[in-house]
Amino acid sequence: MTGAVERTPQLWFLTGSQHLYGAETLKQVNDHSQRIAASLDGAGRLPAQVVHKPVLTGPDAIQEICLAANATPECVGVITWMHTFSPAKMWIAGLTRLQKPLAHLHTQFNTELPWADIDMDFMNLNQSAHGDREYGFIGARLRSSRKIIVGHWQDPEVLDELAGWARAALALDASRNLKIARFGGMNMREVAVTGGDRVEAQIKLGWSINGYGVGDLVGRIAEVRDADVDRQVEEYEQAYTLAAPLQRGGEMRESLRYEARQEIALRAFLEEGGFGAFTTTFEDLHGLRNLPGFASQRLMAAGYGFGAEGDWKTAALVRLGKVMTGQRPGGVSFIEDYTYHLVKGQERILGAHMIEVCPSIAEGKPLLTTHPLSIGDNASDPARLIFDARPGPAVNATLVDMGGRMRLILAELDVVKPDHAMPKLPTARALWIPRPDFKRGAAGWIEAGGGHHSAFCQAVTAEEWEDFGRMAGLEVIRLGADLDLRALRNELRWNDAAFKVGL
Repeated sequence: MTGAVERTPQLWFLTGSQHLYGAETLKQVNDHSQRIAASLDGAGRLPAQVVHKPVLTGPDAIQEICLAANATPECVGVITWMHTFSPAKMWIAGLTRLQKPLAHLHTQFNTELPWADIDMDFMNLNQSAHGDREYGFIGARLRSSRKIIVGHWQDPEVLDELAGWARAALALDASRNLKIARFGGMNMREVAVTGGDRVEAQIKLGWSINGYGVGDLVGRIAEVRDADVDRQVEEYEQAYTLAAPLQRGGEMRESLRYEARQEIALRAFLEEGGFGAFTTTFEDLHGLRNLPGFASQRLMAAGYGFGAEGDWKTAALVRLGKVMTGQRPGGVSFIEDYTYHLVKGQERILGAHMIEVCPSIAEGKPLLTTHPLSIGDNASDPARLIFDARPGPAVNATLVDMGGRMRLILAELDVVKPDHAMPKLPTARALWIPRPDFKRGAAGWIEAGGGHHSAFCQAVTAEEWEDFGRMAGLEVIRLGADLDLRALRNELRWNDAAFKVGL
């Protein structure tokens, strides 16, 4: 995906201490801090550059560095660590002004105690055990949205936790600058869950959501050059298995060329407008020969977010999931819970959509074909990629407007191979079992008010989504292996009360 400003994201590494211990101790603190930051940066696990900052010993310096972080576009988050005791009152001015995601790394420089040599000099230098507790209190007192990561800085588990938090920070950075184009500017008529307060979404999440006439896209399609269409169709031939009617000389070859025109035009519109996500609706195809479903599949694979039927919330989540995925294997796609397999003990959910499922989740090479689509005023049979999703763990993320707040609902899943072929089903699809099982997973989703559309993520974890939700100030409901429906109902009631009083 192009259109975004290219910059190297940074995580600033801040270390707390105080002047009480003297210049020599502070010199050692700074040296240890530099070595930790360099190690984190060089580990190759974090999706952003770790930038060391001088040791902080007073409120003025702390406030200055927090304001500088706010003003630096490259800074997407701040990692803090108290090497010694750092009186936490001096962090109040900075933390109350900090607008970037905050991680509290509770670690220490050394791995083990020097049993035979430990003395008070060692104790005065290596005070993270209680320095971080002093700092932790002020975070709790300020009710700071922060990620607490505990363990030695060289521990792979700690690095993975930091990396997950950093990916969520990148998503928040993308969220604050996300533009969403709604072609047709409408949700599917009479549908409740795909609606929501777009002004509140921009205030809370930074999303700029605006509608554009389908005629804007129709005009772009008419301007696409034949030479560009030729190149686009050649790309299709390389990437997919083409059904016979779409191959050279086939009776649907010209339809494939129109699909290429749709993709080229839509991509150009999004790039020129700086959009990261978009929606379409089958109820407004005025001037289009068919729903641009294949173009939507292709653009999702290129990193754009997408939502069908005007669903701008899911379009945004798909885009943010793409950001969190980075270069990791797996994919993120728009999808919906479509139908069930309810044989006792073999319950499954078949997720799909009419056309728009991203091939980043495909197992094997997708089939490109055409098929009639009775929903919407399609003058020709739309093209689509058909495939099964690869097996493995996944997460469904959905965002719903609860009136006064937004709720991010996360369901952990296990994608499985279909037991049987589905030769007559002309859609891409994923078959999954919700955790802890079908009965409780489906009940929990419905209890929480989860929508029928989701961002289906094979390369983003539930914890990363949860980190993002907390950074963004969303209510987060996570449904996983430990789901207890009675506890969930209580959580939902407590959340209602908490949000009403502004906690």
